Amino acid sequence: MDEKTVNPIQIQKFLAGVDYPATKDELVDSAVEQGADDSVIESLQSLPDQEYQKPTDVSEALGKKS
Repeated sequence: MDEKTVNPIQIQKFLAGVDYPATKDELVDSAVEQGADDSVIESLQSLPDQEYQKPTDVSEALGKKS
């Protein structure tokens, strides 16, 4: 499996309209609606299943995955 590294800034671009707090599923749904590519969707789907209070929580969780 070829795993691409996704920049957290790139991911935040696709989460611009998210109302926090948000669940992982809400983040994924928002990114899909914003036209995110597969690597962004896969990165969000790999996040722990929890509620994220703010965008930096998402970035921090993604940073722990790399």
